[in-house]
Amino acid sequence: MLPFLTRRLIVAALVALAVSGIAFGLMFVAGDPAVVLAGQAGRAQDVEIIRQAYGLDRPFLVQFVSWLGRALVGDFGTSIYFNLPVASIIGERLPVTLVLGSTAFLAAMLVAMPLGILASLKPGGWIDRFALLVAVTGQAIPSFWLGLILIVVFGVWWGMVPISGTESWQGFILPVVVLSYYAMPALMRLTRAGMIEVLGADYIRTARAKGAAQTRVLLVHALRNAVLPLVSLAAVQFGLMLSGSIVIESVFAINGLGRLAWESLLRSDLPVVQAIILILSLVYVTLTTAADLINAWLDPRLRSA
Repeated sequence: MLPFLTRRLIVAALVALAVSGIAFGLMFVAGDPAVVLAGQAGRAQDVEIIRQAYGLDRPFLVQFVSWLGRALVGDFGTSIYFNLPVASIIGERLPVTLVLGSTAFLAAMLVAMPLGILASLKPGGWIDRFALLVAVTGQAIPSFWLGLILIVVFGVWWGMVPISGTESWQGFILPVVVLSYYAMPALMRLTRAGMIEVLGADYIRTARAKGAAQTRVLLVHALRNAVLPLVSLAAVQFGLMLSGSIVIESVFAINGLGRLAWESLLRSDLPVVQAIILILSLVYVTLTTAADLINAWLDPRLRSA
């Protein structure tokens, strides 16, 4: 297990280094950052002052190493729009996104896995058809449209829950429903497909022939092997919920990290955009690495791959 763990950590470190380089280089995609910061009314003297103030007159590699060194200790610079440390701004918005994404992911898993397992027991049955209906509907309905419909019905017409903000826990209900429903179809269908494949294996028939209880066959023998691809997909979906919630946060007026990223792009607040890209990318790397380690623990054969 130790050699496998070492290899995965080295790969994760290299990916994180590459991602950090891309995140820093994105600042130069739109052209000279000093010209962008100076704006359309900026003069040549203003551009030069900005270039020297932000160290943009140094070689690219020197700038990257300097930025990465500061980022490793939590110093992402100062926001151009707010004139505040980027770390403090992200620190205020990140908990909201973490609560929203984590709750939605947990809700999606609690519904998708049992529904996928039940659908796999009798393919073509009414539960399987219902699960297929849920999956198709979830994939067909845009998340922003579903959010607006829920706001109108449950917030405006019936007044059951708040339609915006997160001043209370009730404000998370509709966003969590929309975000979890977006991820549910893929998780449910993969659980169903994996269980159907595993339930037809010889060792499952052997376990049943020995008189093992149905619950033990499903949860101990079958699910342990069927869950392997689900772990990898769940890691990706969790990352999407944390980094791809910009639409949901905009629809429900939630001051999270996704909304901050969109606002910073509109304001050309490059230090904030860089920091968000780096943080969310590192979250992806961490989640996928954790998924590989969990799969290796569940299936020892993967450790020699």
